[in-house]
Amino acid sequence: MQKSCLCGENMSLKLRTVILSGKVEIDNVPIYTCQACSRSEVIPEVKADLSGFIQELGEQPKKANFLFNERNEWANLLVEYKLTKKTAQTAKDQLDQLMKRRTNELLDLYLLAQSLHDQDWLDSIVKKLAQLGTQTKSS
Repeated sequence: MQKSCLCGENMSLKLRTVILSGKVEIDNVPIYTCQACSRSEVIPEVKADLSGFIQELGEQPKKANFLFNERNEWANLLVEYKLTKKTAQTAKDQLDQLMKRRTNELLDLYLLAQSLHDQDWLDSIVKKLAQLGTQTKSS
């Protein structure tokens, strides 16, 4: 999971902590980082969710710590990948497998929420599926 940096070197994908106003820590944010020039950027697939979350916190946020992977499915998959035992599979194959499993779990939950006529739960599941879909389109 790399991309080219403006300096010409490769940027690696890492889970980092974003600090907002010196008060708020948002852990497990997927960020591309270049070892050569120290440039960092939030991956495009989560940028909108991170921006929306920061806006929710307001201009004068109170001191707090958050886990971004609790708000974004792609970040959650990367945390899960980080915790899994590495096999001979490539990172992409392992992430694809995790993504398929999570998508199936969410679809099962969608059917349950639908049978219970729980619209809030349905909306939450649709949002999570959309987050995974964004990554699938950009892979």
